[in-house]
Amino acid sequence: MLRINLLLLLAVMTSAIFLVHTQYESRRLFTELDRAEAEARRLATDQLRLQVEKRAQAAPQRIETLAREKLQMKQASQAITQYVHETAAGTAQ
Repeated sequence: MLRINLLLLLAVMTSAIFLVHTQYESRRLFTELDRAEAEARRLATDQLRLQVEKRAQAAPQRIETLAREKLQMKQASQAITQYVHETAAGTAQ
């Protein structure tokens, strides 16, 4: 009878330790999942913000302003345009 009681006690203790370990692992994984979801939300927000910034940087009005101010570019006109004509021999004049 003592052997059966010891065997049952050992089985109960093993089961209890396994249960505690499983619950701990479950909580750890849930916390990790929650952190990963928060990181995914943060990254999605960053992606949207960067897309908005990209569209703002590529706006035609901004590009034209930068070309005029920083690069001192001017609108093409007949007065500043030079045409190159090709001769029959294949050389340009």
